[in-house]
Amino acid sequence: MSGLSLYVDQGTYLNKLHPYTKLLYVFAAILIPLIGGGGILFPVTIGCSVILLILGKTLKRSFPLIAFSFTLIIVIFLVQGMFYYGNETPLFSLGFLAFYREGVLYALRIGLNILNMLLSFAVFVLNTSPQELVEELEKNGFSPKFGYVINSVFQIVPQMMKTKDTIVDAQRSRGMETEGSLMTRIRAFMPLISPVVMSALINTRERAIALEVRGFGRKNKKTFINDRQKLKGDTVIRIILVLLTAGVVIRRVYSCL
Repeated sequence: MSGLSLYVDQGTYLNKLHPYTKLLYVFAAILIPLIGGGGILFPVTIGCSVILLILGKTLKRSFPLIAFSFTLIIVIFLVQGMFYYGNETPLFSLGFLAFYREGVLYALRIGLNILNMLLSFAVFVLNTSPQELVEELEKNGFSPKFGYVINSVFQIVPQMMKTKDTIVDAQRSRGMETEGSLMTRIRAFMPLISPVVMSALINTRERAIALEVRGFGRKNKKTFINDRQKLKGDTVIRIILVLLTAGVVIRRVYSCL
């Protein structure tokens, strides 16, 4: 794994699939439950993403995303369960807090949607090389500037996390307390966040200079060293995903007639 990328090359079949195939999976996994009306479709697509993460040997690396989603889902349950505008039927109570069936069901749908989106994106991000994705986009006529933006999105989070860890170690070596009570962590926040932001701005400037030195702004047609071949399974998987999505759309249209 690169120090500046979430991508993990485990040599699995999922790593070898074309980036467009995995990107199509993301769209299909998100659209199918939304268009199909949710219900059993959310658990199905979530289960598919979990299976793919297991096959790609990246499930463990997706745990921070899952932990984040559950924190957000709990907040949604608390707010919607008590204050959803359509609340009528009391479901249960915790002390003086009353939760309603309508709000809990609405929160459940939102929570499953969030978890589904995060896991499907995890399948794509953790198993797709940013450089490979950018190359394929540029080969298909996208602007190198667009490719640079995509690559930066993949790299900005791990880059800032790496910078944060370095700054935390430096501050600790100077005797600053960064762990302990909540107040201790709050006091340490500003001395930590300021260098992280400044470092990100400096890195952006240095990267811009490096890109210009390498002729990033030239109008000449680029050539590529790697000529990536699609796997036989790419076409089959794409056809299946398109057919599934189209089937859900057709079923939804007929149900509305």
